[in-house]
Parts: sequence; C-alpha cells; structure tokens
Amino acid sequence: MTIQEMKQRKAELGYTNKDIARMSGVPFSTVAKLFCGAVSSPRRATILALESVLSSTSREYPSDTSHRYGNNDTGCPALQDPGTPYQNGSTASSEYRKQGEYTLEDYLALPDDQRVELIDGVFYDMAAPYVVHQLIATQIGYQLLGFVEKHKGSCKPVLSPVDVQLDRDDKTVVQPDVMILCNPELLIRSGRVFGAPDFVIEILSRSTRKKDMFLKLMKYSEAGVREYWIIDPDKLFIAVYDLENNEFPVYYSFADTVPVRIWEKKCSVDFRAVYEYIKDYLEEL
Repeated sequence: MTIQEMKQRKAELGYTNKDIARMSGVPFSTVAKLFCGAVSSPRRATILALESVLSSTSREYPSDTSHRYGNNDTGCPALQDPGTPYQNGSTASSEYRKQGEYTLEDYLALPDDQRVELIDGVFYDMAAPYVVHQLIATQIGYQLLGFVEKHKGSCKPVLSPVDVQLDRDDKTVVQPDVMILCNPELLIRSGRVFGAPDFVIEILSRSTRKKDMFLKLMKYSEAGVREYWIIDPDKLFIAVYDLENNEFPVYYSFADTVPVRIWEKKCSVDFRAVYEYIKDYLEEL
C-alpha cells in the first residue's frame, strides 16, 4: 500500500492513530507522524505492520470509540503515546486510568463482549478468533486429552477462554489458547487459574502475533511455564520453546509429529491430523 492508500483505508475503517498503533505494534508517535506527512520514507517493517492492520476485511471496533479514547485523535496531535485509556468498569464512574495502571478489578468490570488480556497493568484487545484458530485448539486438545485418559494421568488439558492470573497478582490476566495444568499446588480461585500453567499454546492471529511471539514469550518464561508452543496457521509452522531447560526454539511444520517435552516426549501431537482437520477452512486466513 502507498501512504495515500493507507490514509484512505484508515478513513474507510474509521480507525484512529491510537487504534492502529495498538493493533500493529508501531509506536503511536510513528503512526501519527506518518499519517500527518512528517515521515516521507518509513521503514519497510513499519509499512508491513500497518498493512497487516489496514488490509483487514473487517473492522475490529465499533465506529464510535470516543467513549474509550475521547475525540483528540484528529489532525496532527502532540506526538506522544496517549496511553490508550479504557473507562474504569463502573458505568456510574467517569474515571479513566492510563495503560500500566489497570488491575484485575478493572478487568472484571469490563463488558462481557469486550475481549482483552491484562499484562502488567496494560490492556491488550483480542479480536474474535477465526474458525481455523478454534479448530486447531480443539484438535490439539482432543489429542492431549486422549493421551491423559489412556495413561490415567492427572494433568488437565484446558482450552480457552479461561482466565489465568499468571503472576499471582492483580496486574496480569491472560487467556492461553491451550494449556496443561499438572501442578496440584496450582490454585483455582473464582474460576481462574492462579499461577503459571505447565504447558501453554498460543495460536497466532493478526491481532495477537506480536504479543504472542515476544511479550507473552517473555511473560510465560518469567512466570515459570515449562513449555510454550507458538502455532502459525498462516505459515503452517510450530515453534516449540523448552523454557524449563532454556533451550533454543525448535521449529516444526504441519507435516510433523511434535513431542510434548513436559511429558518426556511420551506424548506427541500429530499435526498431519491437525492439518486434515483444518484444511478446508484455510482460505479464511
């Protein structure tokens, strides 16, 4: 896309600079400068990140976002990160917090149809997953559960959406696509997992790619997740991180059988079966 085409697409979708910065991972100041004409030769990586947002066939948010952001994103505002505030949960309250200040209380007070994750006090929006995304999680969960039942194991495979207070505090609540709970000391509080699962899978989408590949990798590693898989349904690869042993990631394709390391490789997920299960729906990506 040219810059002019991006501007036109931005107007068609009704996005603000803050919307685009949040979804693409490009700093707000860069987005604002680019759409105000202050950047004549943006980096290719910036262009690709913006195109991934603006080429979407559907809008992530309702047309009116003023109730969350205010109407200060027109023209060329002061070029600093606005903090992407959310309204504090109570509908009777006009209080706004800044990103980095939100807590579990704010998370629980959001409307039921507003899908977000809370990481270190920052809200990250989650678009509704594609059908392929859910089919992959379902097929993997089926294979993991089959292994547990066959061997009469005590571990529990769990599919999203389930809230996880990863750091056992009120500043981080995530929803892994697939997880395995083996630790009997892992508490369940008010229907939420309290602590780090043993095993986590995240399935990439356009709105979560950067968060899953970098931010959540760091968070899962620091929290004590033993094994982390990142699945890319677009490029059909799996990156396996053995966090317990600090090993470099191992990459697999959807033609491979991928061993589960926390179970000493006695269990494997057959991604050929996963591919057969999803292949008729890949066009939606």
